[in-house]
Amino acid sequence: MDQQEQQNQTSREDYHLTPTAPRLLSREVLFCFPFRSLDLSPMAGLSALNRPSAAASVAPPGLASRLVLLLTALPLFLSIFAFVLQWRGGTDDPVSRWPAESQKFPGMDNSPLGSSISSSTSGRSSSSSSDCVEILGQSSSPSFPYYRGWKFNFDLDPHPKISIVSTTSASLEQILPWLFYHKVIGVTQFLLFVEGKAAKSHSSAILESIPGVKVIHRTKDLEEKQAQSRIWNETWLAGFFYKPCNYELFVKQSLNMEMAIVMARESGMDWIIHLDTDELMHPAGAGEYSLRRLLLDVSSDVDMVIFPNYESCIERDDIKDPFSEVSMFKKNYDHLPKDTYFGMYKEATRGNPNYFLTYGNGKSAARIQDHLRPNGAHRWHNYMKIPKEVKLDEAAVLHFTYTKFSDLTSRRDRCGCKPTKDDVKRCFMLDFDRAPSHEPPWLEPWSTQQCFISSLLFV
Repeated sequence: MDQQEQQNQTSREDYHLTPTAPRLLSREVLFCFPFRSLDLSPMAGLSALNRPSAAASVAPPGLASRLVLLLTALPLFLSIFAFVLQWRGGTDDPVSRWPAESQKFPGMDNSPLGSSISSSTSGRSSSSSSDCVEILGQSSSPSFPYYRGWKFNFDLDPHPKISIVSTTSASLEQILPWLFYHKVIGVTQFLLFVEGKAAKSHSSAILESIPGVKVIHRTKDLEEKQAQSRIWNETWLAGFFYKPCNYELFVKQSLNMEMAIVMARESGMDWIIHLDTDELMHPAGAGEYSLRRLLLDVSSDVDMVIFPNYESCIERDDIKDPFSEVSMFKKNYDHLPKDTYFGMYKEATRGNPNYFLTYGNGKSAARIQDHLRPNGAHRWHNYMKIPKEVKLDEAAVLHFTYTKFSDLTSRRDRCGCKPTKDDVKRCFMLDFDRAPSHEPPWLEPWSTQQCFISSLLFV
């Protein structure tokens, strides 16, 4: 009987030690982004330090009373000591050095709110760049802390100069860390074609106050200029014309990329990249973690550099800040051994229609030159020649796709398409986008939430 019980116990232990499919998959197909926040503070081991040992549990009463007295008196003494130092002016409180509440927020000079600011601040410097640094320096975001005084020396002549163009309707909470990250890795210029939240007056004013950022609103004048574009003569894009939602966005991105080529060239840029605000460049393989260094090492006869995309894999359904909380990505098949890709395809897709939920052809950086043109949102081309391109073995684009349940519902709701199979097919390109968009109303939001959990969550 004891032998049978021991065998049962062993089988239970084997079951618990057997890795689940996603965990087995993570060692083969998944990539872990090295920016995951780790708790390295002394508090990380506090629970272990506070566990009473066996000796402590039998400590003599006299020692216990002295310990209680010490723990009571020590905080009191420290409080009094801090009060005395502050009263005598012996401490340097960082808060006291921050801008006063009456300081103008970046971009308020031309806004109606600017008139309500006290005239006593009129003598201060009105430099928009310094204002932005002050405000960003007060951010309490745990993921991308905009430390007070973070600066980039724009007087230097960086080489090569990199421009990123993006069509975005995201909020400042998403755009600002995205900008900060790419500035750190060497991007010089940002051309933001804004709509939605990003186009609101207070958001665009803050963005315009950041050095290197140019905000372009979708005005009537812009639409008239783009109506004359030669993009409308491209036969490869004709299937996207005059269709709603994702198709319309794809055409807008191509038109904006065409205008961005001219703007970037006039600004003296060397390279241009089209990137969404839910994507981060990952310049792995360079001598340093720098996109500028990576492109500097590219041969001068190369016209375009291909960055395969990695797709985020979430492990929780309560993600708040994707850039800091998500660190696991599904590798692109270009960066996988073929036997691994095909051997684990079923585990990697987890019942979804394709290996990736969204696109799988990566993004690209193009050397700015004569006759350059966009070739969709992911590639560039040239009217006069076939560009020479290289695909990088390590560098990638990290795509933070569907990291929150709201990402799924907002993409569905922004189009206003009817929940019918034909209308959804007319609005969306991808099978995964279509799946939660034609459910009967009485199943919402339960069915969409179940779709999110079963298709996206790696647990």
